[in-house]
Amino acid sequence: MSEMNVGFVTFVGRPNVGKSTLTNALVGEKVAITSEKPQTTRRAIRGILNRPDGQLIIVDTPGVHRPRTLLGQRLNDLVEQVLGDVDVIAFCVPATEKVGPGDRRIAASLDGYARAKKVALVTKTDAATRDQITERLLEVDALREDWAAVIPLSAVANEQLDVVATELLKLMPTGPALYPDGVVTDESLDDRVAEIIREATLEGVRDELPHSIAVVVQDIAARENSDLTDVYADIVVERDSQKAIIIGHKGSRLRDVGARARAGIEPLIGSRVFLSLHVRVAKEWQRDPKQLGRLGF
Repeated sequence: MSEMNVGFVTFVGRPNVGKSTLTNALVGEKVAITSEKPQTTRRAIRGILNRPDGQLIIVDTPGVHRPRTLLGQRLNDLVEQVLGDVDVIAFCVPATEKVGPGDRRIAASLDGYARAKKVALVTKTDAATRDQITERLLEVDALREDWAAVIPLSAVANEQLDVVATELLKLMPTGPALYPDGVVTDESLDDRVAEIIREATLEGVRDELPHSIAVVVQDIAARENSDLTDVYADIVVERDSQKAIIIGHKGSRLRDVGARARAGIEPLIGSRVFLSLHVRVAKEWQRDPKQLGRLGF
């Protein structure tokens, strides 16, 4: 095996600074779900960027926040665990918003991870003026003395992504590739399908719902004598009122969710999909360790 630059990077920052969008843009396909709602990323999804000069493995953490529930606490623990293991931590701040106390807290907390090199990324430059970008770069630069690089970028407009990838790879240790060429994530098919369904469910729901939705894939099976794949999944919520919201009037919302999810699942599985969605209530699952375990947290 030839030696190349290979290592793990994670993007940290307040919820909604564009971490998942950046992961998808670098990897070149959708491996992390994105949503306007905070708290949509719950697992350490790894996206893998293969380049001739190396392999960048992106570990996606949930946005760091002050936990209000056991689920919130577990998400923060997951962040801790991930940050302890990566080679580079890339701290993200949107160009469109002034650096605030939450950003300062996260930047300061990086002291706890001496092993990792630190990089600062100013995201969403496509939505900002030149003055905003300059101001943000200065603010971010002043947050720490040990940035290995400070880079402005736009994942949406595909600006500076190559620069980001090159800089990150330069900071990685050398070694053999950890994943075969062509692999973009080490998440299981069930997990990826569940995330697509969860994303479809989140679209257009009111703000109180996101934390309360989990998706469990019960079965994915090719149908005999047919080019269809059957996917059976449960959408789990905490209250009957939430169940009613997701199902909608005479099932209209749930049909929309199914259509949206199917459009995302079919290219992933590579065949037409029959998607059966069942909405069930698991009371207060975010606060119940047993339920959390069953739902994969």
